[in-house]
Amino acid sequence: MGPGVRIGVDVGSARVGIAASDPSGSFALPVTTLARDDDQGTDLTALADLVAERAAVAVVVGLPLLLSGAEGTAARLAREYAARLAARVRPVPVRLVDERLTTVDAHRRLRDSGVPGRGQRAVVDQAAAVLILQAALDAETRSGEPAGEMVSSRRKPRRRSARR
Repeated sequence: MGPGVRIGVDVGSARVGIAASDPSGSFALPVTTLARDDDQGTDLTALADLVAERAAVAVVVGLPLLLSGAEGTAARLAREYAARLAARVRPVPVRLVDERLTTVDAHRRLRDSGVPGRGQRAVVDQAAAVLILQAALDAETRSGEPAGEMVSSRRKPRRRSARR
């Protein structure tokens, strides 16, 4: 894919963690945590603004598969979120990558670095987004291909109103 900022997204039921890569696409850094807003979509708007502001070349959304590899409710919700995001940021590609256990790993890393349990809540989603994005960046470096599965940005066709 070449150089350029990539955005990593950890979609949760209450919050969305955001990470971004450096311009060379080598390493991921935490950016922010957004409150989920299913009613008005302010989180999607803020995320789309961030993608534009950073001139991102791609967005990677974590797909929380079950340990068996099957998709559960959380994976379905992440797919839906990624599809809505793809429609807002196109032509920037949005990809889904396997993120099994990233939140567990993020909690462990935060605990090991001395962040107390209460302090973890504010940054664990960002830390998970960093892990998701870094895994995608590493996979891209190894293979030369973008990681994950491309999300369609197709919107449902509009119905043409009858003109009289």
